[in-house]
Amino acid sequence: MACSFPVLDLEKLRGEEREQTMDLLRDACEKWGFFELLNHGISDELMDEVERRTKAHYEQCREQKFKQLACKALKSGPGTDVTDMDWESTFFLRHLPVSNMSDFPDMNEEYRKAMREFATGLEKLAERLLDLLCENLGLEEGYLKNAFYGSKGPNFGTKVSNYPPCPRPELIHGLRAHTDAGGIILLFQDDRVSGLQLLKDGQWIDVPPMHHSIVVNLGDQLEVITNGKYKSVLHRVLARSDGNRMSIASFYNPGGDAVIYPAPSLVQKEAEAYPRFVFEDYMKLYVTQKFQAKQPRFEAMKATVTVNGQPTPTP
Repeated sequence: MACSFPVLDLEKLRGEEREQTMDLLRDACEKWGFFELLNHGISDELMDEVERRTKAHYEQCREQKFKQLACKALKSGPGTDVTDMDWESTFFLRHLPVSNMSDFPDMNEEYRKAMREFATGLEKLAERLLDLLCENLGLEEGYLKNAFYGSKGPNFGTKVSNYPPCPRPELIHGLRAHTDAGGIILLFQDDRVSGLQLLKDGQWIDVPPMHHSIVVNLGDQLEVITNGKYKSVLHRVLARSDGNRMSIASFYNPGGDAVIYPAPSLVQKEAEAYPRFVFEDYMKLYVTQKFQAKQPRFEAMKATVTVNGQPTPTP
């Protein structure tokens, strides 16, 4: 019998089901790398507003441009796979350490206000989740947040995406298979149009759309810090011939100069399986290798360690 995709109700952490919920969280992190949250603390009203304004922004400001650019990719002829692009319209909002929202003049003030409020709620949720992971891992409270901090605090931003109907979904992916480079990722996805899948036990499994939920997945940096106890897993988005899928993914990542390495208490009984490196070095490599396997990136990071054993940024 297939395992059910893990869904956690955070409200149960306040009552008699806390231990059971923490066990479910541990199992999700160890066996799935993904889970879905209900009662996460962000209001339904705010999520509805963000969804409404995001879809309106796409229709008014980005839809026509996407159609003009993306359709060119399908003119290579029948039977030709498109392997070097994704069927998505996207832009990236940075929140920390400095916001870039003013760089998008086509966002009206109501949309900016909703996204700022939404990002604030997600930042708090990400930090709460990191402390819950610490509890399950036996790490001191705040360990993961401190590991991400660097000298200027974490990086936090939101990728706003739309996956429009694709006339030839057999030729192209909405988003090619990859793991996420960063820390912890919180996704507000369309609850009517599916498409997100993760790879588990050699099979692609749908991440179920649920109304007002937040999907969470673990990035490469948490795999390193947990010395492989928790895994970042491959996931992808299928292109669909019907429906426009909205995806708002927020990335709570280490600061650029944060030094990432396995937590010492998690390597006492086994060898340290991952190198020490500076996060910005990893990101430089990830940008060019996003759709390739993560293990060679981990191996390449060994070259960033100096003779005194301290990782330093590559020149």
